[in-house]
Amino acid sequence: MDKPAYRIESAHRIVATLPRSPLYNGELLADRDLAVSLAAKCKTEPPGGVVKVVHVPTGEVVFSKTSEWGAL
Repeated sequence: MDKPAYRIESAHRIVATLPRSPLYNGELLADRDLAVSLAAKCKTEPPGGVVKVVHVPTGEVVFSKTSEWGAL
């Protein structure tokens, strides 16, 4: 199994919108596509926070979005 290289993070609490997919701030994943897909479906509490996917080895932000409750 690959070493986790992507972290989903936010300054706010992350709320997963997919059924049976609990997601936690700082969650580490090995697959970039999966990390971005999950982050794209997340919201923050309170609304308006930023959800990012960070490539851990380099610190590069590979995905970022502002969470709005009406957006999904």
